[in-house]
Amino acid sequence: MARGLFFGRVQSRLQWRMTVAPFKDHFSTQATEYERYRPGYPQALFEWLADAAPARERALDVGTGNGQAAVGLAGFFAEVVATEPSRAQLERARPHPRVRYTVEPAERSQLPDASVDLLTAAQAAHWFAPGPFAAEVRRLLRPGGLLALWTYEKFRAGGEVDRLVDDFYRDMVGPYWPPERRHVEERYATMPMPLEPVAAPSFELATDWDVDTALAYLGTWSAVQRYRRLRGGDPLALLEPLLREAWGSGLRRLVWPIHLRAGRR
Repeated sequence: MARGLFFGRVQSRLQWRMTVAPFKDHFSTQATEYERYRPGYPQALFEWLADAAPARERALDVGTGNGQAAVGLAGFFAEVVATEPSRAQLERARPHPRVRYTVEPAERSQLPDASVDLLTAAQAAHWFAPGPFAAEVRRLLRPGGLLALWTYEKFRAGGEVDRLVDDFYRDMVGPYWPPERRHVEERYATMPMPLEPVAAPSFELATDWDVDTALAYLGTWSAVQRYRRLRGGDPLALLEPLLREAWGSGLRRLVWPIHLRAGRR
């Protein structure tokens, strides 16, 4: 190998390591619970994404977690590549014949240039390094390709349940949220969009859960996990009796508004 080419590659790798922050793994320790208790995305969202993409050959879902979005996209695309830096999360990923899972960060993919019709990040983009991720988006998308980033906050159930969950989020575990959480609270409004913005419709998650499932879901919050790790106690133990009383018996309809930002190459 020529000396100049060798040192050029070394320099490129060093620059990438200096610009991309180390992977912050907030979810591997509860990968099983995350897979079991995270709500699924609506079919209408995937229909809109497929219609807005220039073709349906390949979609790339980065920060895929357990593959919720990837499997949804597989109903519309010939191939879905789903990348995730956490091997523990991928071990719980949902299999699908058109989904190929790989352990990779969102900021660096093995896919070739201009090879993706749709690039998505579901409840994950706030963890990425903005500059390197934007460069990778522009490298990977074909002309006319679509970027879609979405997030959701707390569920809404109405009445006293909402007040208790809001207080728990803010006052009990609020200090234990990672700083990147602010992007979720801001509904991705301040997240950099490296492409020409595309107007997107509104979507929402909706589930019918009992109180036990809701408590298990709250236990997947990264702030709850961090509270347990740093303080040695369980903050849900304080919320549980109050939430059970407010919830009542049976199922409640829970709704999460989805905040979607999209851009075109």
